[in-house]
Amino acid sequence: MTREKILEKTKAVIYECVPELEGVEIDENSVVNTDMGMDSMNFILVICKLEALFDVKIPERQWNKLSTLGEVVDAFEKRLKKK
Repeated sequence: MTREKILEKTKAVIYECVPELEGVEIDENSVVNTDMGMDSMNFILVICKLEALFDVKIPERQWNKLSTLGEVVDAFEKRLKKK
């Protein structure tokens, strides 16, 4: 799967889990927990949905290191390449 496709699907999950972001443009430099107004529960929901969607697991200890949308995409891209 291409990085662009991972980014596209990740954005779709974010918009689904945080409907108040609908219409807000987010990019790879958007800070997930502050720029997007996403609380920790929404962040956990997004990561869990992405894990199910991509059928990969991101170790929980790595979650707090993911601050931008680009870093989230990087983490899933790396895991998908290992599959």
